[in-house]
Amino acid sequence: MSQLTEKMTRLAEPFAVQLGLELVDVEFVREGGRHVLRFLIDKEGGVTLDDCEAMSRLLDSELDRLDPIPHSYMLQVSSPGIERPLKKADDYLRFQGRPAVVKLFAPLDGQKVFRGVLKGLEADHILLETDDRGIVRLPLEQVAKSNLAFEDRWKGGKVK
Repeated sequence: MSQLTEKMTRLAEPFAVQLGLELVDVEFVREGGRHVLRFLIDKEGGVTLDDCEAMSRLLDSELDRLDPIPHSYMLQVSSPGIERPLKKADDYLRFQGRPAVVKLFAPLDGQKVFRGVLKGLEADHILLETDDRGIVRLPLEQVAKSNLAFEDRWKGGKVK
C-alpha cells in the first residue's frame, strides 16, 4: 500500500464507521489518462447508491479541505463488486466456502496464482482448497492480490 492510499484509508475509515459501512479498499490509479482516487465500501446486504453518495460527500469535503493530491483527480466511491478484493485477514474467515483467486508475489512450489475455495485462515496462512493440489497453505505476507471469484466460473466445483 502506498503512503497516499494509507493516508486515505486513515482519513476514510472514521467516515465509513459513522455511516455503518466497511471500508474495503482504497486505490489511487491512472485510468484513461486521468488519476482516480477510488474508495470501495460495503455493508451487510450490499451498498446502495445512497451509501456511495453519503460517503462521497463526506470525503469530498475533507479532501477539499486537506488537498492531499497536488494535481487533478477523479473521486469515486463504489461497491467492491462481485469479485470483491480480500484485504484483511478476517476476510478469509468471513468468506469461507466461497471461490477465490490468490496471487502471490513469488512462486510457491512453482505456482503464483491459486484458484480454489476458501477454507479459512490458520497461523497467518490462507487455507485454499484447489482442484489439483487439495488444500494449500498460502502465507498472508506473500499475497500480492486476492479476491473472491465469480461463482459462474465454477462448474461442478472446478474453476473454468
